[in-house]
Amino acid sequence: MKIAVVGTGLIGQAWAIVFARGGHEVRMWDGHPDAITKAIPLIAEQLDDLKQAGLIDEPAATLLARIKGYQTLEEALAGVEYVQESLPELVDVKKEIFARMDKIVGPDTVLASSTSSIPASAFTEVLPGRARCVIAHPVNPPCLVPVVEICGAPWTDAKTVQKTWDVQQSTGQKPVKINKELEGFILNRLQGALLREAFRLVEQGYVDAEGLDVTVREGLGLRWSFMGPFETIDLNAPGGIADYAKRYGPMYESISKEQTSTEPWSDKVIGQLEAERRQYLSADKLLERRTWRDRRLMGLAAHKKAAEKDIGK
Repeated sequence: MKIAVVGTGLIGQAWAIVFARGGHEVRMWDGHPDAITKAIPLIAEQLDDLKQAGLIDEPAATLLARIKGYQTLEEALAGVEYVQESLPELVDVKKEIFARMDKIVGPDTVLASSTSSIPASAFTEVLPGRARCVIAHPVNPPCLVPVVEICGAPWTDAKTVQKTWDVQQSTGQKPVKINKELEGFILNRLQGALLREAFRLVEQGYVDAEGLDVTVREGLGLRWSFMGPFETIDLNAPGGIADYAKRYGPMYESISKEQTSTEPWSDKVIGQLEAERRQYLSADKLLERRTWRDRRLMGLAAHKKAAEKDIGK
């Protein structure tokens, strides 16, 4: 299948790897003329890292040969069946690019956006081809974290959703269908709920930044790396999830009464967290630590890949 990636930043580069890994021809375009020139060498580096980590089966050069850059949007979209847009998170930018793409591609081509919070209805309503527009929200970087949230607008055709699902599955991603639109979709709403409580606990003096991170990293995160919250609680009571709800439901109900604030994160607590984090990691080391994070994710992804083979999933 011919797939276009519109936007060649970090997300676009990772998408190119995902689609090439799935055996597809990838056609890349970006509004900045020199963006493609910069992106291809970065993609090559990432492919070499993935090969060394055992996360791609073919030679890195084989995958790289499937990825090509184009100078015009029309050239990039010629003959494609699926488009993954990954431009800046601005409604006006989405409106403009989707209007352009809707005029160029054929009627059966899916137009998917990587937006992490904007519903498709916010930028596709007036398009003649709005039924083939959908959200396919990845987690950064999608070549290492496979979940993809698929969410249509009220007018998105069911065939569009299914084709998006099929494309994502063909690349080894883990698609999740969201049944109706909501801001932030599922992942960011869950992350936001945890972050709000984390900020509150620090701000009220219950724990410092490192203590909070240790609690998640060495506690909740260990289980969550291979099972979700519902499976977690299903296994944490002798009688399963209903038993868990009976045992611990009243406790969570009581706690939730303290978790009703919708105030913005205060400048004071942001400053406190910034100061504490810089004690552990200076600002000039952030890029180095991100690289470390990605290599750890590669190791985890390789472990999970091997585990899935063992259990036949």
